[in-house]
Amino acid sequence: MLEKIKNYKMYKFSTTQLVSLGFLGVILIGTILLSLPISAADGQKTAFIDVLFTAFTSVCVTGLTVVSTADHWSLFGKIIILILVQLGGLGVVACVTMFLLVANQKITLNRRIIIQESYGLDTMDGMGKLIRRIVKGTLTVEGIGAVLYSIHFIPQFGLIPGIWRAVFSSVSVFCNAGMDILGNTSFTEYRGNILINITTMALIIIGGIGFPVWWDVIRVTIETWQKNIKERQFFDKLTLHSKLAIVTTGILILGGFVSIFLLEYNNPLTMKELSLGEKIMSSLFQSVTTRTAGIMTLPQENFTNASAVVSMVLMFIGGAPASTAGGMKVTTIAMIILTTISFAKGRSDTEVFKRKIAPDIVRMGLVVVTLGVMIFLTAVILLSATEDAPLMDVVFEISSALGTTGLSRGFTPYLSEAGKVIVMIVMYIGRIGPITLVVALTNRKNSRDMGIHYPEKRIMIG
Repeated sequence: MLEKIKNYKMYKFSTTQLVSLGFLGVILIGTILLSLPISAADGQKTAFIDVLFTAFTSVCVTGLTVVSTADHWSLFGKIIILILVQLGGLGVVACVTMFLLVANQKITLNRRIIIQESYGLDTMDGMGKLIRRIVKGTLTVEGIGAVLYSIHFIPQFGLIPGIWRAVFSSVSVFCNAGMDILGNTSFTEYRGNILINITTMALIIIGGIGFPVWWDVIRVTIETWQKNIKERQFFDKLTLHSKLAIVTTGILILGGFVSIFLLEYNNPLTMKELSLGEKIMSSLFQSVTTRTAGIMTLPQENFTNASAVVSMVLMFIGGAPASTAGGMKVTTIAMIILTTISFAKGRSDTEVFKRKIAPDIVRMGLVVVTLGVMIFLTAVILLSATEDAPLMDVVFEISSALGTTGLSRGFTPYLSEAGKVIVMIVMYIGRIGPITLVVALTNRKNSRDMGIHYPEKRIMIG
């Protein structure tokens, strides 16, 4: 009996393993469905590696594609892709929990732990309510986005085709997936359209700021309306996480906008011939889409090297935690910068907004960024070895894959099979997070829990 219990414990999956396997399971199902001849526009079976790549990029809400989403896939195939994008954007945990709630199944303690760890929550209370709010909030925002898109798409494409394009675009953009069915030039046709641009940027930011920030902002807004707090106290009443996510996101968007505007202003291949209004809109759009959305209004391969590097940095950082975005996350990068500033000022603690960030969180942030850089460099080396392409294209591709962005310098369709495998692995890591992958693959134990304490020594640094 004891032996059976030991074997059971050996095969008991941790939360991170369940989440990681959950994404792989959805990818496998998507691959099977997209492999059917009915999924392709020509009624023929698509090459397995291309089907697998499409399933990966859909579930990982990346948007890098080796075949045209608009032209290659049939209506059935596009519906499958849309479902995969929605599942990937919401997260496997949220979707499975919602299905259980619909089926009137109780959320067990184990499921509550999984939800808690997946969304980084401090409590296990109200898990069912939380998931319902996430799903309802997502569908509401996507619905509003679809209505706004329809205002332009219905006159352009007709009633049913216009609604279909509006729904697909709204879901894809909100989930920061970067896939569209408007053609092979993404949103370049609409770079001067204020409605399309504003709607798209709003969906990207809302999807990428994170669900916890949503509820926090709504909570403080309600308290303000009820006169429980004064309007000037609005920002102060937000949680530290929300403050850091909102401020950092704003700084990155503004910094990216100014950089792209100045660097591309006289570039004849991108913005030189555009009006001032179009230049401003295009620069802002490029900065926002690097929040890991992947929709573009300017050809990425025509950017100057400086603009490409700015875009790569923004893609590497990505969006906020517990959102539809990928990347290292804005709060993580902000915390690392704040730690560096605190050290330079001779302070032992990482402080921001008159609060101290817990040392274990700072340590975890350092681990995430270190792992991210290691994975990034390894992938760049491997892809450079398998592909005969300019280094800038390779680095840009890996930045986009790790940040689950989907922007490309036209390199993705020409990847070799080995190159596609490398990019798929990087997209997967970018979606679940480097630290989640490491914890899922290892049986992590804390040496302090085992009573082991080693002598302290110092080494030279710098």
